[in-house]
Amino acid sequence: MKEDNILKKPFKFLSAWRPLPSYELVGYILMYASVPMLAYGIKPYNSDIIKIIVLTVLTMYSGFFAALIWNDITDREIDAVAHPDRPVPSGRISPKMFFAIALIFSAMTFIFALSVSLWCLALVGIAALFVAFHDKYLKKIVKIPAYSEIFTPIQWVVVAIFGFLAIWTTFQQSGDINLAMPVSGYISLNIYDFQNMILLVLFTYFIDNAHDLPEGIHDVDGDRKLGVRTYATSFGEKTAAKISFAMFFISGSIGIVLWFRTLLSLIFLVPFLFLWLYTLYNSYKFIRINDDFQRRQQGKIMGKKGYDFFLFSYTLIFLDVLIQLLNAFYLHWTNVII
Repeated sequence: MKEDNILKKPFKFLSAWRPLPSYELVGYILMYASVPMLAYGIKPYNSDIIKIIVLTVLTMYSGFFAALIWNDITDREIDAVAHPDRPVPSGRISPKMFFAIALIFSAMTFIFALSVSLWCLALVGIAALFVAFHDKYLKKIVKIPAYSEIFTPIQWVVVAIFGFLAIWTTFQQSGDINLAMPVSGYISLNIYDFQNMILLVLFTYFIDNAHDLPEGIHDVDGDRKLGVRTYATSFGEKTAAKISFAMFFISGSIGIVLWFRTLLSLIFLVPFLFLWLYTLYNSYKFIRINDDFQRRQQGKIMGKKGYDFFLFSYTLIFLDVLIQLLNAFYLHWTNVII
């Protein structure tokens, strides 16, 4: 009974940790599933591909919570200024207990990644080490302007890489690159798919950074106090808002290129364009704010709108591929019956 209570603690805590909207919690599942589905293509599904998609979702979901908790632990001094209501600065949970919960989710991430392949385990291991050192030490001591926000999106870039890598390392296929490593196993891919993965990586990087910059404007006082180098602390808040707008523009342009190069259809493109233009319009209005206090208050709102654009874009990828799969399945069985 005591063991059950220990196992339930992390999940009990998560339910009261942050006010994460239900659509976000569902959206993460669709996001993590969308990448291996996109990489696999419109082909018949069997238990093997379903298993890989499920393990990808479990790995990325566990990693998401682990990274978020580690961030709360390492940023507790900043949060004491910018987010005093969060668990550690508010005293709702001790750093020691928070650390234990982070270890549990980190262990789950590594176990699920290993269940996919050693390549995937290596990817999340390297990413976890970098994020840990970045959050704990590097972003407070490295003097490169805007260092913190330049490298923060790496943890989201892993989502784009992991999904493709999961397919390339578990399904043998004819490709331009075929490697059989003694320990890490087989990997097969072609250059065209590799280029598509790079595009998705760039899309993820710019869209995540674009929403992160306004939130950095909101947190500017706490970041300045601890010497954290963001775009806002390095170049000024108004300049950071302009850079955010430019990154939204770049990310949307890359999204269109992704549609053009991959199997994505108008099911993705049309709503994506509406989301992009809506986000650009709000980002432009954010630039026009001249009052420093109002800009900082609106930074949190603009950051949330940008984050929704990020999350919904991946949701559209999932829905597009799913609808195409269902249509292909329907046509197949219609032909069989006829």
